[in-house]
Amino acid sequence: QVRLVESGGGSVQAGGSLRLSCAASGDTYSSYCVGWFRQAPGEEREGIAGVYPGGATTYYADSVKGRFTISKDNANNTLYLQMDSLRPEDTGMYYCAADPSGQDCYYSDYGDAYWGQGTQVIVSS
Repeated sequence: QVRLVESGGGSVQAGGSLRLSCAASGDTYSSYCVGWFRQAPGEEREGIAGVYPGGATTYYADSVKGRFTISKDNANNTLYLQMDSLRPEDTGMYYCAADPSGQDCYYSDYGDAYWGQGTQVIVSS
């Protein structure tokens, strides 16, 4: 069992930056697929960034590529999302998730994953 707690959300003007954190407890998730998802009002949740268990392989949705950076600190069991050049369309609830399969992370639907409660990001123009 893994408990995930996100933090770092807030309100920022377009062009600004935020850094989200996702602290895990209950089990180490160094062997898990982990990723960040977001859900804008009235829209479906979308995956925006993920990282393989080793931490060296990352992937991003086209909408955030080049602006967001995912990283994880296995020693401290924490996942990060550095968000730069924020846009109003980045507004939404951001969630972290950990898939215990640790396999084929890019193709995982995170159906059996552990999820955090979310942190709100609001980007104003």
